[in-house]
Amino acid sequence: MATQRKHIGRRGLPATAALAMGALAMGAVLVPGAAQAAPADTAGAKQNPVRALEQAAHPLRSTEPGRNTTDLRALGAMIGDAEVVGLGEATHGSHEFFTMKERVFRYLVEEKGFTTFALEVSWSAGLRIDEYLHTGTGDTREIAKETLANSPWDREEFVSLIEWMRDYNRDHPGRTVHFMGDDIGAPAVSDAFFGRITHYVRQNHPEALSQLDKLYTGLRPINDVFAYLKKPLAERQRLAAQAQQALELISGLKGSGGDAFDWAEQNARSIAQTTRFLTLNPEDPASNAASQRFRDEVMAQNVSWWQRRTGQKVLLSAHNDHVAYVAGDPGTYSKTQGSFLRDTMGKNYLPIGFTFNQGSFLSKDAALGGEWKKFTVPAAEPGSNEATLDKVRYRNFYLDARNAPAPVRAWLNTARPTLNVGTQFPEEPRDTVIAKSFDVLIHLHEVREADKLTP
Repeated sequence: MATQRKHIGRRGLPATAALAMGALAMGAVLVPGAAQAAPADTAGAKQNPVRALEQAAHPLRSTEPGRNTTDLRALGAMIGDAEVVGLGEATHGSHEFFTMKERVFRYLVEEKGFTTFALEVSWSAGLRIDEYLHTGTGDTREIAKETLANSPWDREEFVSLIEWMRDYNRDHPGRTVHFMGDDIGAPAVSDAFFGRITHYVRQNHPEALSQLDKLYTGLRPINDVFAYLKKPLAERQRLAAQAQQALELISGLKGSGGDAFDWAEQNARSIAQTTRFLTLNPEDPASNAASQRFRDEVMAQNVSWWQRRTGQKVLLSAHNDHVAYVAGDPGTYSKTQGSFLRDTMGKNYLPIGFTFNQGSFLSKDAALGGEWKKFTVPAAEPGSNEATLDKVRYRNFYLDARNAPAPVRAWLNTARPTLNVGTQFPEEPRDTVIAKSFDVLIHLHEVREADKLTP
């Protein structure tokens, strides 16, 4: 399905809960042989930013995993000692964004000590995938279909990632990798997930089990988000209050604490987060905006909890507008996951954004519900960030927005139209200041639709 690049449209909420609902929505390391811009070059760079960008750019030899990674060494230096790296995507459902995530994650695991891949899917879905990575029980494709259904990530590229992570754990039993979902909502919060919490209480605090079961009555399971949203608002608010009371009940059982308690409390917190989010009114833009801010705050809290609790370095995969310090659509994303993480982690959080010149992706053409469809956009329009970036002589490249030569930093600090497509398309490019959104930028010349899952 071909369509023009520039559109007048409204952003959907590109989220797991929202996905299930349809649209609830170091120093500069230079390229070998490249020279840093001299002060005398500054005036000329203002007229011809491409020349300056080429001096800052590091070419990518490939976007596919499993290749030589010497071209990622400069990226590793840019990441430095960051404990959480946010890796965005300018669209959902583009092959090259997904494969670059696997390629970068493999490099960070093997060279930088990272051990966790986090994705904007539900907390419960992440636990299900992580169990598979460590037990090998089940089938990769079936696990992917179960946990990533009705999302743009139920694609071959994520099967490849999960398979690599499972193989890595088999070969490295003393240093395993993990998968976490940092989001709320769908896939459904299954009865088995509620069972994780009630099992802890039954084993450790049986006197509290009856009260916990009472609080979860009417909540377990949340099988169908669409059906749940059809409940009257007052009922959803009551259920959210019960979930919060259940969390408070669990928190009050801390006693001597311990590993089992920590996980039971976090699981209960996830249910409380989800039910609060589902008190939104899909027809009210103000409710949607407040819920989106809450959701990004929750995703940041979950990543922070995981990182503190495990001490592991995390690659956080999400849409550009989630990992960024500032979203391209501040009306919908008044404060992003990346902004919340910067507040709590400072320089230990580093966001990497993506831009692309042309190609295909997945999105929806309905505000609520609908199917993920292929859309295609032509080359970026003159005057956009992507149009200039694509004139750099490298087909695909990355650069450090913090430590580039002054002319490049000046160019990156100017607002220009930039296309970021979320859950809903058509979408119009929005004025974006790259340097205010990301510490590092990856630009790709062309992307294509991600590969459908095969049986």
